[in-house]
Amino acid sequence: MYYHRNNLLIGFHGCDAETRDALLTNPNKIQKSEKPYDWLGHGMYFWENNIDRALNWAKDKAKKGEIETPSVIGAVLTLDYCFDLLDGRFTKMIKSYYELMVSTYAAIGKELPVNRDSRTDDYKDKVIRELDCSVIEFMHQKIQEQIAADNAEKNYSEYKAFDSARGVFTEGGPAFEGAGIQQKSHIQICIRNNNCIKGFFLPRKEIRF
Repeated sequence: MYYHRNNLLIGFHGCDAETRDALLTNPNKIQKSEKPYDWLGHGMYFWENNIDRALNWAKDKAKKGEIETPSVIGAVLTLDYCFDLLDGRFTKMIKSYYELMVSTYAAIGKELPVNRDSRTDDYKDKVIRELDCSVIEFMHQKIQEQIAADNAEKNYSEYKAFDSARGVFTEGGPAFEGAGIQQKSHIQICIRNNNCIKGFFLPRKEIRF
């Protein structure tokens, strides 16, 4: 029962201004990311309580011509049953599914994907994480298969599908010479169950009073 995260938290999603406005007027029109290199698997991504990082991400996308007007939308979230990689229970879990995936791929002669560096990443942080994404999606698939099999056999399952995923990532090179602190360290959230998104909001600027 301690693996459910029911408290409210704030997340920020970097996007184009058109996407921001669409979510504000139609909050149920949520598009999940299903890229093969998503760091935490497929879902809608948020930077946990980090509006600056979300905006900088959107600005980087604009420089590459992938979006037109960089912007940020805020969201009130719960994580519910969360695949939280800050919790040792889940890092052990993903390792076991990785080992199962290795043997499964070997049996059918399929090559494992790998995490790769981006050509524009000076710090070689392996930001194209096709292996991580594949393992996480493999885990979700196997859990869903087990739930379906259990329900067919006995009408219930002790397995649960994850509502969200969360991880801390260090990247961007040292903050100062000799530092263990990285410039772009952050906590990332991936929402799989859209019911975890309680609402969107337009972030406001702090004012002095």
